[in-house]
Amino acid sequence: MLKTLKYTVLLSLTLLFSCTMSTQGFSDKIVIAHRGASGYIPEHTMESKVMAHAMNSDFIEQDLVLSKDDIPIVIHDIYLEEVTDVSTIYPERSRDDGRYYVIDFTLEELKRLSVNERVNLETGLAVFPNRFPLKKANFKLHTLQEEIEVIQGLNLSTGKKTGIYPEIKNPGFHLKEGKDISKIVLQILDQYGYTKKTDRCILQCFDADELKRIRQELKSELYLTQLLEFTDDIDHLEIYAGYADAIGPSIDQLFLLSHGKSLREKKHFIQRAHQQNLQVHAYTFRKDQHPNFDSFEDLLQFGFEELELDGVFTDFPDTVKDFLQP
Repeated sequence: MLKTLKYTVLLSLTLLFSCTMSTQGFSDKIVIAHRGASGYIPEHTMESKVMAHAMNSDFIEQDLVLSKDDIPIVIHDIYLEEVTDVSTIYPERSRDDGRYYVIDFTLEELKRLSVNERVNLETGLAVFPNRFPLKKANFKLHTLQEEIEVIQGLNLSTGKKTGIYPEIKNPGFHLKEGKDISKIVLQILDQYGYTKKTDRCILQCFDADELKRIRQELKSELYLTQLLEFTDDIDHLEIYAGYADAIGPSIDQLFLLSHGKSLREKKHFIQRAHQQNLQVHAYTFRKDQHPNFDSFEDLLQFGFEELELDGVFTDFPDTVKDFLQP
């Protein structure tokens, strides 16, 4: 009975939004592999991306930071020490604040580093202790170009249409360092055939001014997602609709927005976004981190069945794909 009800809900959602989604060329409920299949293999390694592709993710995320020689590196932060052995390989290369910056190293130098599961710098322990063991295997950093070629190659060999979901990281920091990361990334995306909204590429950024610049000054016709960081960000849907195609709120923002409200009231924010022609892709859905919910399935039910989200970023794309199966 529950499975039948779940199928009915999903079928209704498909019919409700099929008109809107058909203009994008994307499926109606998308699963975005957050930093790859990062629940199983260290984040943003090529191995995690290949695994995410094999798990039938709709999109695979690439956080992007520039190297010293202006090459977009796939890594979540502008710093290196939480996910690599940089302090061992280049002990004298930290800045005055003690941090090791990606932008201070050439691609050749970055390729010497080994990538590991994310660690807490204060304790030296893994942030997620039950994931891939620390200091095991020999994972490496890679470039945006290298990842695109792997994903496009896998699409060709498997017949899939897995998309990419790059994020411009800290554009203000890059500009202070004399580098225009957005312009460099857009040029690379153009070279690989990602130029318009119907291409299998969604470009995201937390910096609203930069995302607006990408649309208006740099004239990008890509599908754009405005990521939301603060609770007050949710109040500006009309502004985002002027340059973006989707918004990316966090689970915490959505939980606070809907806590204690009726099912009808919980859906109101998503409906407001849809009225502005904005899709909603929420972050981050994790099996091993769901503090406001008893189980991961409860979290998924909250996201897809109560809120009616259009997509989610998840470290566990296989589990979310299974959940969405009728």
